[in-house]
Formats: sequence, C-alpha cells, structure tokens
Amino acid sequence: MARTFTTIAFAASATDEAQTAAAELIALYGQEDPAEADVIVALGGDGFMLQTLHQTMNSGKLVYGMNRGSIGFLMNRYSTENLRERLAEAVENTFRPLEMLTVDTEGNRFRALAINEVYLFRQSYQAAKLKVVVDGRVRLEELICDGVLLSTPAGSTAYNLSAHGPILPLEAPLLALTPVSPFRPRRWRGALLPNKVTVDIAILEPDKRPVNAVADHVEVKSVVQVRIAESENITAHILSDPDYSWSDRILAEQFSN
Repeated sequence: MARTFTTIAFAASATDEAQTAAAELIALYGQEDPAEADVIVALGGDGFMLQTLHQTMNSGKLVYGMNRGSIGFLMNRYSTENLRERLAEAVENTFRPLEMLTVDTEGNRFRALAINEVYLFRQSYQAAKLKVVVDGRVRLEELICDGVLLSTPAGSTAYNLSAHGPILPLEAPLLALTPVSPFRPRRWRGALLPNKVTVDIAILEPDKRPVNAVADHVEVKSVVQVRIAESENITAHILSDPDYSWSDRILAEQFSN
C-alpha cells in the first residue's frame, strides 16, 4: 500500500554536488524540520547515509537516500522529478544494527552501534592474534591476521566485500564473519553466522600485538575484549525504490567487474 508523505526534510553531505541537489529539491518540495518531517531524504554517498541512519536510529524515522556521492549502494538513483510519488511507492527495509561492547587495556568499557560492520585491525607492524568465540563456544583458538570483521547484510558490500567476504541479501538472517589477510589458519576464509549469535573476540598478546576496534565510524584503541551482537531493541529504516530493490543491487554487484 502506498504511503502519503506530507512533509519532507532534506539532509545533504558537505560536497558541492550534494549541496546543489539539496537546494534544487528544497526549491521544488520545501523543507521541514527533520524532527517533524514524515521522511528524511539523504543526499550524498553511503557514508552520509550511515551518518543519517545513526542520527535517526530508534526514532522511527524513514530515510530515503539519493546518490550524490561515489558508490551509493545504499542510495536510490538521483532525480528531482516525481519525488513524492517515488516516496509513496518506496519499499521499507527495517534492520537492526550490531552492538559492540569493548574493554581496553586500562579496563575502560565502551559501547557503539554499527549498521555496516564491526571490525578489528592490528595497530602495529605485528599481526593480530585473536581467539574467536561464538555463543560461548570457542571456534578459533588462535586466528593470526591483519584483522577480522563481522558484517550485517547492509554492510556486506562495503569493507566485507573488499576483504573477499560474501554479499548477503538484506533480508537474510545472517552475519558474515570475514578475516582480513589471514595467516593462520591459512585456509580459513570466514563463516556465515545466524544473526542472533553473540561473538566474543579476545585479543591474545595485547601488549605485543595491539588491536583497535571500529563500529562503523567509531574507533576504540587498544582493546583486549570485544563482544558483538545484533541489537535487540534498536532499529533503522531505509526506503528503496521498487524498481531498484536490494536484490537488484546485490545481483548487479555480484556480476560487475
């Protein structure tokens, strides 16, 4: 059933292209306070979409992106025409972010949310040495690598894909656990996990092999323990054009060069 969006708020990244698009669209459709608007139209690239989603998580706000950046996998195609009609016909995609809980070498605890992925990476020239536990069961006693990441379906075409991880359909109840330049076990290439699991990663030899952890754009330095699980009570909402669905985007990505 088509929705009716009476008020629209436009948000744009700082690039000239996005700012010009915002000015054009505001002249055509007006501008509402984002806190009061029925829908937020984000103009930029995937990074700006992530920023907008972080700002609107758990508010119930719907976000419709139009690509005025580079990759724009999370975005719809840009056009100034028939925006209200496009919004009315758009498909809502609801998903839950990952929650990252860390403990650093000083015993400090930190919490952050990730829409794309949580990843750990070596802080120095020494490879990271990690122990991976899934739902309380040790799965990798020792993983030596440059890093490892746990990706959501929404983030599976980002860093996960660059690390040769699998692309996941947005509706798939899965997470991708993907190593970055694994040295040992040399033949381990990652795993697909149910989205309800809890992943604990312990940093072995943290003084000799320091590791940082990142949830989207939030970085925590010198961690010794990281717990990752899908949030139980936080949601984000993206609108996508029905003729440019997530399945279409995934297929296009998998068959591209």
